[in-house]
Amino acid sequence: MVRPKKRSTTTSAAAKPELRRPSTAERSAYFARREAAKVLRTVLNGDSNRRAVGSIKSLVYSPSIRNKKGTFALVCQTLKHLPIIKDILDSASILNGKWKRQGELMYIITYDILFGQAASLVGDAEKFLLLRKDALQSGLAQHLVRKGVKNIKDLMALQQISDISKPRYVRVNTLKFDLESALHELGKQNTLISAKYVVHKDDMVPDLLLLPHAVDLHNHPLVRNGSVFMQGKASSMAAVALQPEPGWEVLDACAAPGNKTVHLAALMRGKGKIIACELNKERIQRLNDTVKLAGAVNVDVLHYDFLNLNPKDPSYSKVRAILLDPSCSGSGTAAVRLDHLLPSHGAGNADVANIDRLRKLQAFQKKALAHALSFPAVERVVYSTCSIHQIENEDVIKAILPLAKSLGFQLATPFPKWPRRGLPVLEGSEHLLRFDPDEDKEGFFISLFVRKSIIGNDAEMPVRPGRRRITSEALCAEKCCCREKKPTNKYGFAMFLPSPFIKMSKIWLHPRLRVQKKDRCNQIQ
Repeated sequence: MVRPKKRSTTTSAAAKPELRRPSTAERSAYFARREAAKVLRTVLNGDSNRRAVGSIKSLVYSPSIRNKKGTFALVCQTLKHLPIIKDILDSASILNGKWKRQGELMYIITYDILFGQAASLVGDAEKFLLLRKDALQSGLAQHLVRKGVKNIKDLMALQQISDISKPRYVRVNTLKFDLESALHELGKQNTLISAKYVVHKDDMVPDLLLLPHAVDLHNHPLVRNGSVFMQGKASSMAAVALQPEPGWEVLDACAAPGNKTVHLAALMRGKGKIIACELNKERIQRLNDTVKLAGAVNVDVLHYDFLNLNPKDPSYSKVRAILLDPSCSGSGTAAVRLDHLLPSHGAGNADVANIDRLRKLQAFQKKALAHALSFPAVERVVYSTCSIHQIENEDVIKAILPLAKSLGFQLATPFPKWPRRGLPVLEGSEHLLRFDPDEDKEGFFISLFVRKSIIGNDAEMPVRPGRRRITSEALCAEKCCCREKKPTNKYGFAMFLPSPFIKMSKIWLHPRLRVQKKDRCNQIQ
């Protein structure tokens, strides 16, 4: 009997489809698409509800995102092409059922298929759209015809969506590092990218460095250990405008995430005391992390509502300066937040739709500024916002100015050489400082209130940390001492003890400064 031949096992194995293991690059791209979809969902929900929980950058660079660079690129590019992607998916009627509920992931994958890296797509959602690649490409061609353009480049130009390049600013944390060492270390970083540029010192803010926008420092050792902070120029100018002196007690009213708080600590050389007040429970942890990273040992974090602090409480009787950077619309941070990529950007009725929100913000801002001015020992108050709206800036100052004057405050001029001042809608607008989104790539507003008793000729200029300020109060004290009867010598000249403002070298040379009483008084007056 002839037995039937057994089938070859090799033939059977060859008949099965070979299961290829995804490469490292494919796995990395797979997870980046899902992380990008998660960020995109948060961004789009926040934009539609006008209640963004964070900027694109802050969401991408959170600890939960592993592939930060790939995720950031995917989110930004998908947002740029989002109107096109939505139109193609709608016209092709591709999405339904569970895939429609994962819309943000579908947007990300569609971008990759039509404009990105379609060759490395792995995953069930990716396979679903790859099987419909012809329909997607056909939808793209029809979209180009409807818009009357020949290619994607012309289509993107028609939408007028472009990248906003903003210089990269980093502030050297002088509590841990020095400026020259930072220049050297960051200069080495630059040579890895291009030999055509160097790191520059900022011309306005001490310890602030300027680098090209393409430099990515998020994983740089100096950033990770708190030696330098990635902080914008406008934000840095707010702390410098306050001019806190070493040994003072300072209050940061709305402190989180803490960049301005630790900047104040650096300006005070770690001496004195900073009370960092923050109400939001979720932001307190980030504030604590920032303070710890900076090594700011003179900062006390207070989880409390600034409006509920009692100015008459002995705990705050020595507070001499307050930095108030309250909640605002954030309308001036388009370049940082990448708001120009959001669907709502450029809508003609956006401000009208948000007017109720702006009024609510303004009500809080006025209460907070009035409260800051009510602390009995406070000499200087900075009010700042990252908003371009008059309602949050000049209108707040105009409303509070009568109260400020009744308490002995008046507006001073921070950074007199800065060319852009406040809108001319109130008396004293020339004292206010503005950043322009077109000129400066961000919008910002700074105002400075100073008690009249301490305003002198130097109140207009920021004083470097450690340099003593001669105030009108001190001059007044000297006038008074001239009017008192002083002992005289045999020639009838009054004998004065050396003034505390005279240099030590003069004191050594002149142990007794003899000045005629009448001439001395005339000099001071």
